[in-house]
Amino acid sequence: MASQGVGNEEPGIASTGSPPARQAEPEVINNSVYQPIDGLQNHLKEKLQALGAVQILSGAIILVLGVFLGSLRNIFHFFSLFFFIFYTAYPLWGPIFFIVSGSLSVATGRKPTRALVQNTFGMNIASATVALVGFVFLSVNLAVNKQSFKNCESSSQDLCIYVGIFSNGLMSVMLILTLLELCISISVSAMWCVKSSRNSTEVISTPSNSV
Repeated sequence: MASQGVGNEEPGIASTGSPPARQAEPEVINNSVYQPIDGLQNHLKEKLQALGAVQILSGAIILVLGVFLGSLRNIFHFFSLFFFIFYTAYPLWGPIFFIVSGSLSVATGRKPTRALVQNTFGMNIASATVALVGFVFLSVNLAVNKQSFKNCESSSQDLCIYVGIFSNGLMSVMLILTLLELCISISVSAMWCVKSSRNSTEVISTPSNSV
């Protein structure tokens, strides 16, 4: 009978000892899931909002210049070589990526969540790729404009020269804004990579400290 009592007490001890182990697991999960979001510094949030605002502004300017460039192409359709970039539609679909990525960066800076962080990181990588493609298109367009501009000078066509100068000016502004978008997108992506690597290091060290 004594042995049975001891045997009955031992499962009770095991059952009473198991709940603390079960309660300790959620603490590690909460640290690994929410610590990167809760640990977002204020200066990082402000930096994200500022970079996102610049992305939105640059994308809006490129979009306006693209619409204006399309209207000029319809008016001066005889000089279509000066508006090669419009046939790629980069001034229309490129700024959309920039505006969306900038909006996500601003939203993440205001109220960071796991979903917003992941979407911001993905959209900035996509925006960097789009900006690189747009840089190539604009560089090719400027090279074509240079050759077309020489032909206009040789033929002494004043209208052709004016259109070429105006087109080169618009392309140069779009090229500068595209390079700005490329730098910002790479900076935001690198920022998240550094932040996530630091948080993963902290999360790995957290279970050993809790034990």
